[in-house]
Amino acid sequence: MIAFLGSLGAPEIGLILLVLLLLFGAKRLPELARSLGQGIREFRKSVREMSEGGEDAESRTSPKPSDRGPSA
Repeated sequence: MIAFLGSLGAPEIGLILLVLLLLFGAKRLPELARSLGQGIREFRKSVREMSEGGEDAESRTSPKPSDRGPSA
């Protein structure tokens, strides 16, 4: 996910941070970072819950071959 950051050097990252600082201001940046972190955390939690719940739901709803009854 962060593989593209390997090609960015210190000057590029500094320039990006400077542009963000100019766009949003010093007071707003911590709020943005905090809300971004919370959003990522909630997304990961819901993905984890879906993957854990999805396996249980599949095993309960999918009929086993022996449960289907006589074949036509």
